Parts: sequence; structure tokens; C-alpha cells
Amino acid sequence: MYAVVSNPTQVGAKPDDAEEKKHHLKGGKGFKNPWDSFTELGSPAIFWAILSRKFNGSGHHPDIKEATIPIVKPTFLPSRETKKLRATWLGHACYYVEFPSGLRVLFDPVFEDCCSPINMKMLKRFTDPPCEIEDLPTVDCVVISHNHYDHLSYPTIKRIQKKFPEAHFFAPLGNKTWFESSGVKSSQVTELDWWETRDVKLEAKSEGKEKEADVVSVASSSDGAVGVKGAITATIGALPCQHVSARGPFDKCKTLWASWSVESGGAKVYFAGDTGYRSVPNLPPGEDDYSAKYAHLPTCPAFAQIGKLRGPFDLGLIPIGAYEPRYIMSPMHANPKDSVSIFLDTKCKKALGMHWGTWVLTEEDVMEPPRKLKEALKEKSVPETGVFDICDIGESREI
Repeated sequence: MYAVVSNPTQVGAKPDDAEEKKHHLKGGKGFKNPWDSFTELGSPAIFWAILSRKFNGSGHHPDIKEATIPIVKPTFLPSRETKKLRATWLGHACYYVEFPSGLRVLFDPVFEDCCSPINMKMLKRFTDPPCEIEDLPTVDCVVISHNHYDHLSYPTIKRIQKKFPEAHFFAPLGNKTWFESSGVKSSQVTELDWWETRDVKLEAKSEGKEKEADVVSVASSSDGAVGVKGAITATIGALPCQHVSARGPFDKCKTLWASWSVESGGAKVYFAGDTGYRSVPNLPPGEDDYSAKYAHLPTCPAFAQIGKLRGPFDLGLIPIGAYEPRYIMSPMHANPKDSVSIFLDTKCKKALGMHWGTWVLTEEDVMEPPRKLKEALKEKSVPETGVFDICDIGESREI
């Protein structure tokens, strides 16, 4: 099967000032976070801050031996037929989502051991992937939030191409060139700006010709499609989030970052990607940046806009890890309290956590994010289980 991507039949609601493109730098030089909730530290400042913490003893290196994250072999549906929305956590920010329509979407897949351009021991996995790309039954669309190495992997993309040659890739503005240079056909890559959407229709190939099928089924055993009546359709949209991009020292923010919405078969998913929510100053150890003393700190308004204009969502996939030290990481990475605020702002009915439990990227203990998430839910009077949950790696949840 291949995806036919077209302009939306109904343009999704967007803010009145969306056309001003405030997140675009002048002269097409790149992108920025246009909100007071983001504080730009700059790569040199971040590097020296982390280095100084190592030398003065204030830094903390998590012990991966404390990781007690179960890894289970995932089970996928034997066909495209399902009445429920189904999401499987494949580690870090990667989810495989099976929609009731039969659509199969893979978010931010990285199946490599090391999430960096060079093999670095400090950036190697401490939990293995629960399966391999080749174990997935089918992939129709691959959605990428941004180009950091823990979210976009060249070897993984090549493996997806080999196993699922008809898969269509969605990425934020400026990333199409990377996919083309990686061997992906231009016709199989769609890049979008914030608040832009596209309609997607899956069609079957028959006798070497492309045509619409009343019953979508493919002879290839790798497709996993059996007797889905009618065409499979979806609406996929790029939405704002608070982050940055780079794959090297000289391309910071040259490409856009995004969160995403995917709607198909009556189910709607919000994928938050990688994001911060507010920028926190350097506080004394143990001081709560959510106390009344710091209530004046601006929060990113984009998430409330997303909830108002594009919500509600049946399921949110929301990051909860890689947040310490806060004064360095908060502009780009949400902590669990931020995550719960994002969940509420975007009007997600249910959510699953991600962006933790795979690589040691920051200083919090490896098992802290799920513990802090429960505390944050309790503070917001949200049930600690059954609403915004944590999965085992490889576990599937039905909504």
C-alpha cells in the first residue's frame, strides 16, 4: 500500500496570528520559539554549565543499575481490523499506533544502540528495544518530531525503507532534504509547518497500476492487511511545541520541530514529540519551581491553543523525562509536572508517557520520571492510574 497525500478537504482551526509565522527567522535562516516561556541558553552556555557541574561536584550521574523497567515482547494485531485505538511503546519517544481505520503509524523510531552521530558509551541504551523494525507487521506513515539523534536515526530510516518501501514520512519544515539525501523518494516525504494539515488516503497497487480499492488488501505478507473495507483515510497535522533542532554544531534551529495530530477511523492522537513548557531559573536544591513563588513564570501558550482549536484527543503521547538540571533543560524538556499541564492544556482524554527509560540523557535518576508523574497527577487532582499512565517497554494499551 502507498499513501496519497493531498491538501486537506477541511482546513483545521488555527490561531488568528498563525499566518504571521512568528517562529520563522527573517530571510529563511531558520526557526525560533516565539514565546516568553522559552529562554535561549545557547549551546556553549549549556556545554559549560554541564561541564562546570561535573567539576564542582554538583552534577549527578544516574545509576543505570537502578533501572527496573520491564521489557516485554510486543504483540501486534494480525490484521488491520480493530475496533479500538491501540498504542505500543517501543522505547524512548517511539510509539507504534494501530488506528481503528486500519492505519498504522510509527512515531520517532530509533532502534539503534547509540543516539549520537558517533559511538559514545555514555549515550548507549540501558534498555534494549522490545523488537526490531522487521518484526512490525506494517508501517504506513512515519511521523518525526525533529532531527535530534534520539528521535531521527539514519540506520532506522534505511531499515524502514527496506522493510516497508511504500511508507510515507512526515516531518517538520526543512527536513525533507535530509530524507532525500538518505535515499527516500521526494514523493514519499511530506514536510509541514505548524498548524498545517494534510489528508492521507491509503491505496493499493494492482497489476503495476495505482488505483483506489474498495477493499484494501495487499498481496505482500509484510503488509499485514486483510479485508479492510473501504479506503483508509487520515488527517495528519503539524502543531507547535517548544524545542530546538540540530544534527551538528553549525545547524542549530535550521529545521523546524513540531508536535503532531493524527486522526483516522474516528480516533485522534496527539504526539507531543520533544518539548519544554516553561523556563526555570537556577534555584537552590530542592526548591519547587511550581510553588507560588514562581507562579509568575510564563508557560507555553501553544498547548492551550492546540487543545482549544484541535482537541480533544483520545490519546496523548507525552514526554516525561530528560529534565534535570531544570535551569538548563526546562526550556526544551518537560518534567512530569509540565507533562501533566500539557496533558490538561491539550485536552487529551488519556495519555501515555514517553521520552524516558532508554538513554541517560540528563541527571535525574532513571526511575524518577514515573514516580514524579504520579505525584504531579495527584497535585492536579487527576487519578494516579488509568488516565495518564506509564507502559512497560513493548507493552500495548487499548483506548
